[in-house]
Amino acid sequence: MYGERPGAIGRQPVTKRYTATHFERIEPLACPCGQTRRAFADDPDGTATFHVVQIRTDAQVHYHKRLTEIYYVLEGTGEMELDADRVAVRPGSVVQIKPHCRHRAVGELKVIVVAVPAFDPADEWFD
Repeated sequence: MYGERPGAIGRQPVTKRYTATHFERIEPLACPCGQTRRAFADDPDGTATFHVVQIRTDAQVHYHKRLTEIYYVLEGTGEMELDADRVAVRPGSVVQIKPHCRHRAVGELKVIVVAVPAFDPADEWFD
């Protein structure tokens, strides 16, 4: 898309510096934690992804070598297992999980997960 920029001579390319979507447009996917919808997974810059995850009670322990995840609990109560420690969580709890931390959620929870950089299925590891 092209447009005029103030102070520019001639036509300059205009690149959108934002992306917007709605979760009803995102197909749910099975994941080791339950079911997820991932926004911005197709962003070529791979800046970050925003997930809404419905945790099932038998989520698998896993880790990532490159990405950091931030979990925000929307619904339910339970625990986060983090390198064999257990931390109680409830709506409003926020947990930052750095690379190589083995983790899983325990309980029936609905969470937001922000992955930085963007989630990459090739960076999901299991012992």
